[in-house]
Amino acid sequence: MSNTITQETAHNKSLAWFLLILLSIVWGSSFILIKKGLTVYNPGEVASIRIIAATLSLVPFSIMALRGVRGNQWFILFVVGITGTFAPAILFSTAQTKMDSGITGVLNALTPFFALIIGVLFYRQKLKSNAIWGLIIGFVGCALLVLTGNQGIGDVNFYALFIVLATICYGVNLNLIKYNLVGLKPIQITGISLLLVCPLPILYLIFFTNFNSKLSTEVFAFEALGLVALLGVMGTAIALVLFNKLLQMSSTVFASSVTYLIPINALIIGAVDGEQILLYHIIGMTIIIIGVYTMNTSTSKKKKPV
Repeated sequence: MSNTITQETAHNKSLAWFLLILLSIVWGSSFILIKKGLTVYNPGEVASIRIIAATLSLVPFSIMALRGVRGNQWFILFVVGITGTFAPAILFSTAQTKMDSGITGVLNALTPFFALIIGVLFYRQKLKSNAIWGLIIGFVGCALLVLTGNQGIGDVNFYALFIVLATICYGVNLNLIKYNLVGLKPIQITGISLLLVCPLPILYLIFFTNFNSKLSTEVFAFEALGLVALLGVMGTAIALVLFNKLLQMSSTVFASSVTYLIPINALIIGAVDGEQILLYHIIGMTIIIIGVYTMNTSTSKKKKPV
């Protein structure tokens, strides 16, 4: 019996790390796809196309999963759709109108900080003392990136604050899924939450944009549409299903630690695409990752990663 439990634990650990690495690759490439979409569409259009594509790809599963939702889970799933998909999609797209894709990927590493802060404030998550140092270190790295534009220190880029707000949304989302949607399968959480928020981007495209006009007049409209749709299917729908699975089999901090690896992938892809990476950016990223690592070792022993 003990051998079976040991094997199952080892399998869960291996699966968790596999999902972590796979998600870091998928999400690390998401920022460059947003960048390509913004060559034709505005931030709201990019976010809307992304969400609609993600929702459509999961419609068959979402409809079948509706019967498993009970009571206030409907409202929580709607909030999960807003905080985990809709709001961050708009915020990231808006930020990338003035920021390189690689740097937005680095700032995304703040997600574990806010997941931890919200867990402590609202879910009584326990910490070790090093958590405070991890938070301080991480925010120093964040401040360095906010204060460093393409011209170096002092070239303040306030658009970085959109990314900070998006990571706060992610922190709320992580804790809602972990503590308020116990019993629901990952496909239910992802599919239904997308289905509940999808009317918002549809209405936005119909009534507040010239989306149809762009499709017929812009040279690269369909190419950009395809890239953003790919982002929606792979980087939102499939990735969220995998992430919710990871979140259910691990802690919020371990799952959100996917942001250790996302910045590296995002910076590499951005550099290949010709984006400028300054020494200050590398320093800021390194400081944030050190902070996340410090904080990740500070969670209570009662909440093991896997």
